Amino acid sequence: MKDLHLQKPTGIRSLSVKLALVVFICTLGAGIAVLSAVLFLQREVVLEQEQASLAQMAQHTAKQVEQLITQKEKKALAANQLFTRALSVDVSSPVMAMQPQADGAVRIRDSFSGAFLPSAQVGTSAERWFSASKGSWPELAAMMRQDFFNFYFISHDHFIRISPADWALEVEAEHNFDQDVFFRLATPEENPARVPRWTPVYFDDIWQHWMTSLVVPVYLDDRFVGVTGADYILDDLFADLTSQALLTRQYQLMVFERSGNLLLAPGHQPQRDARMNTLLQGMEISDPELKAFKQQLLTEPERNQFLSASSEQYLLQAAPIERLGWFLTVYRPKADTFKTLQSIQSKVFVLFVLIALIVAVLLQFFIYRLVLKRLNRVSDAIVRLGRGGYHTLKLDQSSDEIGVLNRAVEGMSGEIAELLEGLNTRIAEKEQAERSTKKLTKAVAFSSSGIVLTDAQLRIEYLNPFLVDLLLLPAEEAEGKSITDLIATEMAFVREEMLQTILSRHHWRGDILLAHQTQQCWMSMAIAPIRDEKGTVTNYVCALQDISFIKESQQKMEQLAYFDVLTGLANRGYFREQLRKALAMSQRGHYAFALLYFDLDEFKLINDTLGHDAGDELLKEVAKRLISRLREEDTIARLGGDEFAVILSGIESRQQAALIAENLQHSFAMPVKLGSQEVAISASIGITMAPEDAGDEELLLKHADLAMYEAKARGKNTFHFFSQDLNEAAKERLELESQLREAIREHQFMLYYQPKIDLNTNHIVGYEALIRWLRPDNKLVPPARFIPVAESTGLIVQIGEWVLWEGCRFLARQCSRGLNVDLSINLSARQFRDNSLAETVERILKRTGVEPKRIIFEITESMLMGDTDAAIHQLNQLKSLGVSLSIDDFGTGYSSLSYLKRFPVDELKIDRSFVQDIPDDTNDMDIVSAILAMAQQMNLRVVAEGVETIEQVAFLKQHDCTLVQGYYFSMPLAEQELNQLEFTIN
Repeated sequence: MKDLHLQKPTGIRSLSVKLALVVFICTLGAGIAVLSAVLFLQREVVLEQEQASLAQMAQHTAKQVEQLITQKEKKALAANQLFTRALSVDVSSPVMAMQPQADGAVRIRDSFSGAFLPSAQVGTSAERWFSASKGSWPELAAMMRQDFFNFYFISHDHFIRISPADWALEVEAEHNFDQDVFFRLATPEENPARVPRWTPVYFDDIWQHWMTSLVVPVYLDDRFVGVTGADYILDDLFADLTSQALLTRQYQLMVFERSGNLLLAPGHQPQRDARMNTLLQGMEISDPELKAFKQQLLTEPERNQFLSASSEQYLLQAAPIERLGWFLTVYRPKADTFKTLQSIQSKVFVLFVLIALIVAVLLQFFIYRLVLKRLNRVSDAIVRLGRGGYHTLKLDQSSDEIGVLNRAVEGMSGEIAELLEGLNTRIAEKEQAERSTKKLTKAVAFSSSGIVLTDAQLRIEYLNPFLVDLLLLPAEEAEGKSITDLIATEMAFVREEMLQTILSRHHWRGDILLAHQTQQCWMSMAIAPIRDEKGTVTNYVCALQDISFIKESQQKMEQLAYFDVLTGLANRGYFREQLRKALAMSQRGHYAFALLYFDLDEFKLINDTLGHDAGDELLKEVAKRLISRLREEDTIARLGGDEFAVILSGIESRQQAALIAENLQHSFAMPVKLGSQEVAISASIGITMAPEDAGDEELLLKHADLAMYEAKARGKNTFHFFSQDLNEAAKERLELESQLREAIREHQFMLYYQPKIDLNTNHIVGYEALIRWLRPDNKLVPPARFIPVAESTGLIVQIGEWVLWEGCRFLARQCSRGLNVDLSINLSARQFRDNSLAETVERILKRTGVEPKRIIFEITESMLMGDTDAAIHQLNQLKSLGVSLSIDDFGTGYSSLSYLKRFPVDELKIDRSFVQDIPDDTNDMDIVSAILAMAQQMNLRVVAEGVETIEQVAFLKQHDCTLVQGYYFSMPLAEQELNQLEFTIN
């Protein structure tokens, strides 16, 4: 019976869930509509109540501020009257003795106040105010400072007394009080009614505050004599204003003048760097709704008493502060007003959701109990019927419509059971028979392994398709043959071993090579017996698995692990392993060998010139020549790049090793044809003997490497044996390198200067900077000893930069003394090849302020050869900085005139080797004469170095070589010793 996969409706597919969901949505929608209407009406009521509360708060706050201002005015007026009476009594007091200060003004400070009289009024009748204002001042100042920041009196002739005293002590001597807003508003011209006046908000740069001042004019005998005043700091005023507002419900304030200047707003502060008497221009309101309210208040004067407004975000109420001419605005964000309402809205919404959910759940429960549960039973019964459960149907027999359906289903199930029971039995028997028949055939035919069935004598009875395709042998031809015929003839020993094992143990397992016509095919074979009921072997089954890929991978892995891919020689790993074996054998005695370590001379030049492909071909040719000249028992390896190593077995004497090394060098003597060019090659070979030189692998390799580098140092294309002297030299070189690094860190170098003399004037025209290394033990290390080490390690770049810095500082000191000299500085080969050389030179010249034309860089001929285009580019970069270039040791190199004329040089320096034998060696004299003639034709300066005798001086002067240097004139000297020279400096 076919299995029916029927699923009971669940989730949204269930009818009860759908009905409950419809009820829930309808209930919830109706609730939300009612809630929205109620909340809309409630929102309007809340807005009206909040607006009324806001208006009451604004009017109350404005009234409180008006009362505060009135109270302060009364106190200021009383203080003015008391002070006026005190002045009328004490105005005839004697003048105090006073001493003007450095600026001519008089400033006096006591415990309560400070007094100031400008320099123009010293010695006039204005001095009487010092005594007249002092008597009543302590009580008045104490009273006024309870309500104000300070209290002061300013006379019409610019005398001032003020508490606290700081303002009088810091005011400028020429300060003009007529320009001050706090004095000008009280004068008869501005205040003919003689009433107290509040100033506009202004900035006092002495107090560093924005403030408004309450000023009252002072009259004696109906004559204006000055003004009393008190400052009300804007920050204090706003603090009082905020305290009066009783902001307990998150109200916010905004204050501005009738002119529209904003004085107070949340997040706004006036700047603190204005000048004296600068009026506060107000601040810009960033909020557009607050800005619009301010414009409405200023443009509707008939509503200026009390203006209410409501914007999208705020509720606003304005009230005037008449005494100050300000408007006070109290406002509150609508969002804060509706927070409580929103909370109620959320709770009511949740309540509606719960009610809708309860109604939906109850409806779903009753529908399920009355209808859907019974329908689910019918559905389950039909599913069981489809799966063969004919006798398990038990449904209720109610008299309603579902009961009728249940009885019909039970009747149908009985009929189906009778019809299908016999049919199922027959089908099952047939399917079982077919499965049993096909099982073995499919397993063997579609196997990814080779399957062979044989009889008891190992004669083939069956080959599966996989093995037939692999052997390219038809199954008919294979039948009747022995299974050993499938094995390749070269594995005859495997056949014998297989037959012997099967006869004794009846099973065998191993790797074989098939007798294949076109390719090698490795198989893993397993043979097992098939026995009958009595245990007798009737057949054998053989399984074969293709392992050709595994065998090939093993071979490739061995090749990669032990041999160089390019040359086919042993690689570094295999070589180290053979070296360890050879050392182990030599330590047991009666065995010795030689280790040759060499690399090709100038291989990098060939690689860079002809390309890497040509370099690879050259390495292959070298490998062929090594193999052809050495024995099979010798181990030849390529260690990497152009480095090769050879273990010469059974070599007991240096003579034998030397003969083999010479033989190898002869094999390299023949040129190698690379493409269209023939290249001559050579090798530098280092030789060490084992176990004579070392019994350790690393030490032996190190000795061979040292010997190889010594061969290179001796001119290349040779061989050299290791000796303890080389080891000591290597240790000394390593120690010298360490000391050299320390010398760079500790600044142990110093510069000596050898003067250059102009023979025409006998003047010093320049110096050559020569580096010296003075160690902490006061020993000088010769440059010839440490310069090669610095060059090979790259430390010469740091040393060269230090020389350039120190040389430029020397030139700067000479220039400051009025001495116009040049300085020659030698550039090393490593330094010259540095791409950042020109940038470094430019930076040092700018930092030291030295004129570039005072610097001459000396470069040897050998540095310019090789990549001449790169050298010319570097020279042009230096030349663009304005420095001069000189070819040092000219004549000892191998530059050609064709190259020389391309180089942007200014000077040639004749090497001392051509000068030292003048006048005894005519050849040297001819060479010098030729160099001088060539330089004149090429418009180049010439400097002769190494001049030591008067005869050499005479010869050079006769041939127009006027720039010389050498021990005849002076040896190199420290800077502090240069003043001992008897020559005149240019």
